[in-house]
Amino acid sequence: MRIGELSEATGVDVETIRYYEREGLLAAPVRQANGYRAYGTSQLERLAFIRHCRALEIPLAEIRRLLDFAAQPAAECGDINRLIDEQLLRVRARLKSMRALERQLAELRKRCDVQHVVGECGILHELVAAAHGEACACHGDVLSAARRKSK
Repeated sequence: MRIGELSEATGVDVETIRYYEREGLLAAPVRQANGYRAYGTSQLERLAFIRHCRALEIPLAEIRRLLDFAAQPAAECGDINRLIDEQLLRVRARLKSMRALERQLAELRKRCDVQHVVGECGILHELVAAAHGEACACHGDVLSAARRKSK
């Protein structure tokens, strides 16, 4: 199959497929007599594996390690477990960060609960105040304290 067909079959953009080839995650396809690249089942399966890992937000370096593990079916899987445990920790940290972001945005949103003209918008006022180093509703005095430390 050609690269466009591989892209359609896996849902991976053509440029991303070429990037994976350059990075060595996907073997370069054989060239047909007419110069077109010909991808086979092994590349289709490997690309689907990579896409699945990316959907789990596993970094490319870790995907490379997983592909290496997959090539050694008789090896122990403890390192794979640790790799996934590390990814789980990263996801949990991001979730914690996202919950904090949600709280900050909710605090900011409380500053403008009715329709105003822009000059009276509490949200915009808070954002401008924070840009000037003042305490803001969403971060409290954290940003201004950080600015004082950096000086």
